[in-house]
Formats: sequence, C-alpha cells, structure tokens
Amino acid sequence: MTQLQVQSEKHLLGTKGLSAGELNAILDRAAHWEQHPVKVTNQLQGRFVANMFFENSTRTRFSFEVAEKRLGTEVLNFAAAVSSVQKGESIYDTVRTLESMGIDAGVIRMKPNGLLAELAQKIKVPLINAGDGNNEHPTQALLDLYTMRKQFGEIRGLHVAIVGDIQHSRVARSNLWALQTLGAKVSFCAPPVMQAAELAEHAPYVSIDEALKADVVMMLRVQLERHEGSLFGSAEEYRAAYGLTAERAARMAPHAVIMHPAPFNRNVEIDDELVECEKSKIFTQMSHGVPIRMAVIERALS
Repeated sequence: MTQLQVQSEKHLLGTKGLSAGELNAILDRAAHWEQHPVKVTNQLQGRFVANMFFENSTRTRFSFEVAEKRLGTEVLNFAAAVSSVQKGESIYDTVRTLESMGIDAGVIRMKPNGLLAELAQKIKVPLINAGDGNNEHPTQALLDLYTMRKQFGEIRGLHVAIVGDIQHSRVARSNLWALQTLGAKVSFCAPPVMQAAELAEHAPYVSIDEALKADVVMMLRVQLERHEGSLFGSAEEYRAAYGLTAERAARMAPHAVIMHPAPFNRNVEIDDELVECEKSKIFTQMSHGVPIRMAVIERALS
C-alpha cells in the first residue's frame, strides 16, 4: 500500500464512499468511549491537532476540542476572523503552514464547496471535515447514526424522514449517504424552493404528513435569510406548512423519535415544547458528539 493510500484512508472528508464496515467501526469505537467516560486519557499524548475554522461554529468546535483534550492531544485553535486569511492568505496556504509547523491532524470547517477534496490531495496530514459548504458534515451524521443505533438496536430497515432546507444542508447529505449504506430508507420533505433537485434520484420528496410516519423525524434548521422573497415571507408561515408542531408530533408512531442537528429555531421548525419532550433525542444527540469525535480523531492518528 502506498503512502498516499494510507493517508487517504485517514482523512474523513465525508460519509459518501465510506463502507458499512468503516461506519460501524467508528460507531463501535464511539460506544467504547461513551462507556469509558474518563475525563482525560493519554491515548494520544504528544500529538498536535489543529482546529481550523474558516466559518463560525460553537458546538462543533467545542465538541472537537473536548474530544481532542480527552484523548490527551495538544490542541491548537485557529479562527479565520482573527487570522491572516482576512489579509488574503488562502485556505491552502494556512493549512500548509500549520502542516509545516508539525501538526499531526487538522479539523477543518469552510464555506467553499469542493475545496476540501483538493486540499486533501496536497496535504499529507489527515484532515477531518467539520462541515464544508453545503456538501458534507460527516461527524454530525455519525453522531446521528449512533443515536439511532442506540435507540433502535440497528439502523437497517429504519425509515428516516429529513425535513427542512435540504438544498443548503450538508447534514442532510451526510446522513443520506451514511443511512443508505447501512440499509435505512431515507425520504426528504421540503418546500419546492428548499429542495435539492440532484438528490431526488437518491431519496423521494414526500409531504409533511407522509414524513410523520417515519421512525425518525429529523428536522433541519431553517435559514429563512437564504430564501428572502421566496415562498415563505415569515417564520409563522413556514411553521404552519412544514414545522413540527405539537399537533403534528402527536400523530407520530409511539416508537418514533424526533431529531435535530441544532442549533434550532424554537417555534419555527420545531415547537418549543417538543425540544425536550419524551420523543426528542436532540440533547442526547449532542452528548454523542464527543465520543464520536474521539473515535474519528483516533482513526486519523492511529
């Protein structure tokens, strides 16, 4: 096996193309870390991991940082807003600079689509995608899968309905690829202006009433600012047509659960009273972020 192949297997650029075996190995390792909640291990002591966030993030960045520190790594945090990127330095130059300083892995979030795959071919240290444009967000999908597997025992045969702004959602894409690889059925529900036409061949678009019949109803944050002047003039109109209201949630199957990658707009895509209701796994999902990211960092550095 060439050095290049070894490296490419250490990157985590997306869930698309990951085998069922690879997905399950990450989920199994996350289960190990969840069952051993040691605050700090010295598993990866002496390794340097750089968190390179060229796009704002709170939950994902903190979750990665906690995971890295629990594994005993040295953490370097980098925020584009206060860096040379503001002066026109390219993302490639920044990553290359950190690589030349001796980092062992990089966690990276960025706005442009498609740039990460190019970077990964030029950078020798493993890169972990913490969200790139509206392309992928693999660790979010992995923690979603982990939550479903814990809830239902297995993912094969589950029906997962993803509701909201599919067009701009990297979470929807990463979940689609991973869920289908593990044998789940995926359907989308979105107003016409928020549909991603290129995904229609992979998963059908269904009505909100149909989506409520799924085992998992996954709501997405609605970014109304991206759709100014379109079908929905207001949050109220969106909630009436596509929101998970208390009345709609009451129609879900007794065993079904509600998920959301967060942050959420309360009383827009999901009613306030549902965020922490019995069916909701939203905060449970968040708690799985650290063990999943520990598994992913370990995979990159092992």
